[in-house]
Amino acid sequence: MRTLNLAPALLLGASLLGPGLLTAAPPPGLDPRSFEFRVRSLALECRDEAVRRIEALVASGKLTQAQVFDTFYVPIPNTYPQKFHTQYDRVFDEALRPLLDDYLGKHPRFVFFILSDLNGYVPTHNSAFTKPLTGNREKDAKGNRTKLMFNDRTGLAASRNTAPHLLQEYQRDTGETMYDLSVPVYVGGRHWGCVRVGFRKE
Repeated sequence: MRTLNLAPALLLGASLLGPGLLTAAPPPGLDPRSFEFRVRSLALECRDEAVRRIEALVASGKLTQAQVFDTFYVPIPNTYPQKFHTQYDRVFDEALRPLLDDYLGKHPRFVFFILSDLNGYVPTHNSAFTKPLTGNREKDAKGNRTKLMFNDRTGLAASRNTAPHLLQEYQRDTGETMYDLSVPVYVGGRHWGCVRVGFRKE
């Protein structure tokens, strides 16, 4: 079976800004009274617990460090948009999806609360976006967004950012203005990707 191996350098362009991305900058700080500050605090909490769980999986032998950083993306047949398996995604479904769901439910403005690797791959998604596949492409594209490669400019900017956080404002294909706050994830001292929180303006 054909696999897709994407080392980070292969996707990194000269600029991560592009159409639909209105702003993307790691501000030096956030107003502690702001909603964004609360979002960042929750993202950091989730990140720390996710890393603890991932490193526990490695320590227990359920996964190896190499498997956690696997970038040989194996296409899942008959999926559109194309989905991929890795050596760790199904383990993350069990170990991390409940955690992500818990944080997604902490505020009604949250749209998604996910982990993304350096290439924009999302190995497990919130249960709200992991509905059974129906064969209807339009329905599945909205209801089942797990194991997709979100390597658009917004997604890669989030995944590869190494500043304490990155706040982006962008427009979805629906025309809705969205905000994306991300914090970097390090596993065993190595940059794995990020926690991304998508939230509505109000």
